[in-house]
Amino acid sequence: MAPLHAALPPPSSAAAHHHAAAPPVFLARSPYHPRRAAASCPLAVAAAPSSRKAFLSCPLLGHWTTAAPPRAIPSSSSSSTPALIASVQDLYDFICCGPLVDRIGYTSEKITESIDRWLLAGARVARLFRLNELQLSDAEKARIYHFYIPVFLWCEDEVMVHRARYNDGDDIPPLIGVSAPQGSGKTTLVFALDYLFRVAGRNSATLSIDDFYLTAKEQNELRDRNPANALLEFRGNAGSHDLQLSVETLESLIKLTKEGMKMKVPRYDKSAFGGRGDRADPSVWPEVEGPLEVVLFEGWMLGFKPLPNEVVKEVDPQLEVVNKNLEAYSDAWDRFIQSWIVIKIREPGSVYQWRLQAEVAMRADGKPGMSDEEVMDFVSRYLPAYHAYLPTLYKEGPNGSNPDHLLVIDIDENRNPICGGSWDISCL
Repeated sequence: MAPLHAALPPPSSAAAHHHAAAPPVFLARSPYHPRRAAASCPLAVAAAPSSRKAFLSCPLLGHWTTAAPPRAIPSSSSSSTPALIASVQDLYDFICCGPLVDRIGYTSEKITESIDRWLLAGARVARLFRLNELQLSDAEKARIYHFYIPVFLWCEDEVMVHRARYNDGDDIPPLIGVSAPQGSGKTTLVFALDYLFRVAGRNSATLSIDDFYLTAKEQNELRDRNPANALLEFRGNAGSHDLQLSVETLESLIKLTKEGMKMKVPRYDKSAFGGRGDRADPSVWPEVEGPLEVVLFEGWMLGFKPLPNEVVKEVDPQLEVVNKNLEAYSDAWDRFIQSWIVIKIREPGSVYQWRLQAEVAMRADGKPGMSDEEVMDFVSRYLPAYHAYLPTLYKEGPNGSNPDHLLVIDIDENRNPICGGSWDISCL
């Protein structure tokens, strides 16, 4: 049976240009059950024999840094101890079981036709996160082939559809928006997508709504104008972003269509002022060079729609000001986005657990991290917006979105994709 070997370049430092900090933990520590997740999927195929030893468990990564070299992938021809490998057929069966396959418009026949793309992209992601593609645990294999690769292939198709609308030389890079709650894995997903676009020869850029937070001085002024509103005391909710800067940045990015065109993009320093944060000095903003073929834009509140005042006041009276501020966000952000990815969670309380996991991991690594009480206080300032706006986001889609260019990804409490329709948004 054919082994899964691929000659791959090492991860490019350009793929990590979005943030100097390492992306979040790649995998949750709870076990993932791909067969259970795929049980209700229309494309599920017969499972491979349980005796297969192709994908062994390997240590979880913790935080990944671009400076660390990838682990070497053993070669069956040069190693005295042959590596345990999987057949293409086994991996094909596993791919077909993925909960996103049907959602991205793939059939078993289309997977067969594109299996080389799946294998090459999967091997590249494994190398990016310093994993041995021949010895992946079920959780690692699922995260790559049930999540990152299907989303990347969907994004590539979206780019091709967008490019077909323009004549040669007039291309405008599409903006793909990723709306997902904090801690749900959106930053790591965007990190992987950006890398895959780049190794595929497509120049990409990444942005977060965090990059457009007000300066520390402006945030203090916002707090002083709303002294009784805890939702606006710190950065996060609608009203705490520099919308003019975001419009100028997005308009400039989509004009980077020629070789040699360059611009710097804003970045935010969350560690400034004891964790209260401030806009990073422009001297350290990364430079983006054209021609761009795609821009990835991620944020926890992308696509949120303003609601009637009585609705938000019922959730939390402090949301009334936030809701009013949200009216300006459509023109500032959502109107630029052509394609949408929405990561859909079952319960907003998961945000607290995910944030707590991250802080515990930071403290275990000897880095400063928030206490459990501080995490609860921090997350509590976002929960009212989640409770108010997520049901509408999930029911109607993001503000101004086209259903034909919308990918909704249901995830469980371990951040793994599941088949949709397995739970009810009424719990929100």
